[in-house]
Amino acid sequence: MKSSPYITANGMARLNEELEQIWVRRREVVKALSAAAAEGDRSENAEYIYRKKELRGLDRRIRYLQRRMPDLRVVSEQPNDMTKIFFAAWVQLENESGEEVEYRIVGPDEIDHQKGNISLDSPLAQALLSKEVDDEVTIHVQNGMKKYYVVAIRYE
Repeated sequence: MKSSPYITANGMARLNEELEQIWVRRREVVKALSAAAAEGDRSENAEYIYRKKELRGLDRRIRYLQRRMPDLRVVSEQPNDMTKIFFAAWVQLENESGEEVEYRIVGPDEIDHQKGNISLDSPLAQALLSKEVDDEVTIHVQNGMKKYYVVAIRYE
C-alpha cells in the first residue's frame, strides 16, 4: 500500500534541511573517497570500502527524497471542526488501565515514536480519524484488542 502524501509544514522543512545536509555530507565523503582511492590497492583499503558504502547510502537517501518530496502535500491549515480528530491533531488518549498517552497524527515521513508522532496510515490513527472527545476507539493488535478513550484533542 502506498503511503499517504500528507506532511506538516515543519515536516517538509525538516526534509528540505535533511536533503541540504546530505548534499554537504556527500561532498565530504567524495573528497575522502578520492583520497582513499589515491592510496593504491582498493580491494584491501578499508577507508575506501567504507566511504563507497557510505556514499551509496547517501545517494540512496537523496534519490528517495528527490522522488518523494514533489509528491508530498503540505497541510498547514487547521480543520474547520477542531472538535474532531484530523491530520496534525494532538490526541490525548486513556487506555483501559487508566494510563494516558499523547500522539500526534502526522505523515509517514514524520514518524517519531519518541515525540509521539504516529503515521496517518497506522491502524490507531485510522481508527481515531473523525472521533471526538469521550469517544471510544478499539484497534486490533497482535495480542487481541486494545481500547482507548479520547480525552483531549488539540491543534497547534
